[in-house]
Amino acid sequence: MEERVLEILEEHCEEAIDYDGDSMMEDGVIDSFTVINVVSDLEDEFDIEIDAKYVIAENFRNKEAIIDLVKRLLEE
Repeated sequence: MEERVLEILEEHCEEAIDYDGDSMMEDGVIDSFTVINVVSDLEDEFDIEIDAKYVIAENFRNKEAIIDLVKRLLEE
């Protein structure tokens, strides 16, 4: 699962894979358009719904945060 999340992220923003900071959005690595595309692909790939309340900078601060979000949603 983690590998697939990283592949989806890389498809939309290669720079995000090597990013090791705490806020990809604040640091200009990804923008809201990229987040929407990543969310859409994650929903399709894992057959989950990522509600708007989860689409916040905190959940997309780095690749680990995105993986954690998907894990949480898969456990629901």
